[in-house]
Formats: sequence, structure tokens, C-alpha cells
Amino acid sequence: MTKFDPILNIKAFVNPDHFDFESVNCYQCGSNESTFFLKGEEDLTGKDGEFQYVKCNNCELVYQNPRISISGIKEFYDTEYIAHRKKKNWGILTPLYEHAMSKHDREKEKLVRSYMTIDKNTRVLDVGCAVGTFLLHLNKKYECQISGVDFKENLDYPDFEKIDFHEGLFYEQDLPKQSFDLITMWHFFEHDYDPNQTLKYAKSLLKPGGLLIIEVPRLDSLTFKLFKSKWPGIQAPQHTALYDKKNLVNILHKHDYKIDHYLPYGAFPAYFYIFTGTYFRTLGKGLNLDKIVFPYFLGQFLLSPILWFQKKLNLSMQTVVCSKS
Repeated sequence: MTKFDPILNIKAFVNPDHFDFESVNCYQCGSNESTFFLKGEEDLTGKDGEFQYVKCNNCELVYQNPRISISGIKEFYDTEYIAHRKKKNWGILTPLYEHAMSKHDREKEKLVRSYMTIDKNTRVLDVGCAVGTFLLHLNKKYECQISGVDFKENLDYPDFEKIDFHEGLFYEQDLPKQSFDLITMWHFFEHDYDPNQTLKYAKSLLKPGGLLIIEVPRLDSLTFKLFKSKWPGIQAPQHTALYDKKNLVNILHKHDYKIDHYLPYGAFPAYFYIFTGTYFRTLGKGLNLDKIVFPYFLGQFLLSPILWFQKKLNLSMQTVVCSKS
């Protein structure tokens, strides 16, 4: 039987000539033996490219191989990337849109507050902070000390200057050791080019008794089973790894984290994956927010009886609350 060769296999995919692909071993166990899992695309913005995900033959982690080099990935984090979009005027639906955006930050706060107290002495670091709305929300409510890290250049938002902001790769920052009460990674970890370095560095930054909270899409979820290669949690090429529960837990245990709580849901709305997955399956790539704002909120209203139970249905997200063991 011929051994699967990820580099050879991706040559059959359709990609722009300037893409600089590099081979990578399994992030969790280091094995270089894998099998083809699926082909992913950047369905949200509709950018060109076909990207390969493989499953490790040893530990079964699903990860992108080959991946675009870290210098090449920057073009996928432009102003079209959903976390960096700044448009606020949606006509008569603007209040609904603003409520939904602020609700996401309130849900993050609610989740955090379930496991710790926040006050003006609390130091919070948000990794992959984007335009910093979560940090600014906490600062406004609790006057806590806020720091953020993001790979994206030239981020801007009202009051962004209040954040102690660090630009670049998280594990290359010079941050004070054992200084943070809380480190959050809201949909950052699945983007990470070196999750082992990230977990090692985060551990060095936590105070004794401090918490690390990670939320990522859950591969072994109902929405993945429904949408497969059109599952919004793929979001290639930005998502370098797709974690099921087993492998998220395993990589944290590898770095001696104690998982205090595992949640089969997150602060991010599961409905977003239901709506966008349906859109990608039926209408194709490229989510035009101007055209979908009304049907998005209409669908959310119609599905609200189901969404009341989303924390028990394993729809799309998973969250871990960790401490240093």
C-alpha cells in the first residue's frame, strides 16, 4: 500500500501560483504519517484556494498539511476577515446587529464570571484579541487591567488605546511572567501555527491560581456531521487544526494543564454555524453581510425554541477552563 503523501496530493488542488506551502508534522504527537481527511476553502469571504486537512495516523488529530507559510497567511486577515470588519451601519437592523455584537462579549464575560471574580486588580490577557471589544467591555465594567495580542497589523477601534496591545505572534511577545489572573483564547487556538509553544508560554504568564480559557470549534459536533467540508469551523486556510474533544483535552494534558471544566458549548453563538453552514451548502462561497443580515436574524428567531437548549446539544463549540497543575 502506497504511503499517503500530503505534498503530492495537494498538487491536484486548484491554488494561485503565489501560495507558499510548507509541510508540517502533527502538532500533538509529532508524527508525519497521516491520511486525507477533507478539502477546505475560505467560504466566508470567498477567496481563492483549496486547502488540505489530514488526520494523524497515530493520535487522530486533524490538521492542515501542507499549510501556507506564516508570512503568506497574512493576506487572509485583511478587512474582509469577519473579526476585523468595522462596518456598523446596517440600516433599520443596526440596533439588532449592535446588540448581537455586544451580546457576544457579554456571553464571554458571563462564562468567565462563572469561574472567577473580576475586579480592578484583575489582569486579563486576550490572545487573538482582534479589535479588543471583549477587553474594553471588561475594562468599562470592572476597571480591570487589560492586555491583548494579535497577529493583525494596524488594528483600530474606539478606545483601542486603552489596551496594552502587543502585535505579532503570541509566543514571541515579551510579557511579564506569572502576572496574569486570566488568559483567554476565544477562537484563537485553531489558528495557531505553534500550539505547543503557545501553551508553554501561556503557562509561564499565569499567576498561581490563574485561569486559561480556550474556546474552539468542535469537530465532533452535530454541525460538522451535517455540513462536512462546508462546516464553518473549517475556515481554511486560517484554521490550522480542527479539534475534537479528545484531542483538545489531550494537547492540554500534554502540557500539564489541569482541566477544571469542559463545556460542550461556548460564548460564540452556535446559530452562526447553523446559518452559515446552510448558506455555504446551498448558495456557495462568499458571505455578503449586507444581504444576509435580515434572513440571519429571522432564522435565529424561528430557531429560538431549539437554541434555548444549545448548551446540551453539542452543536458546534467547546470550551475548556484550565489551570496550572
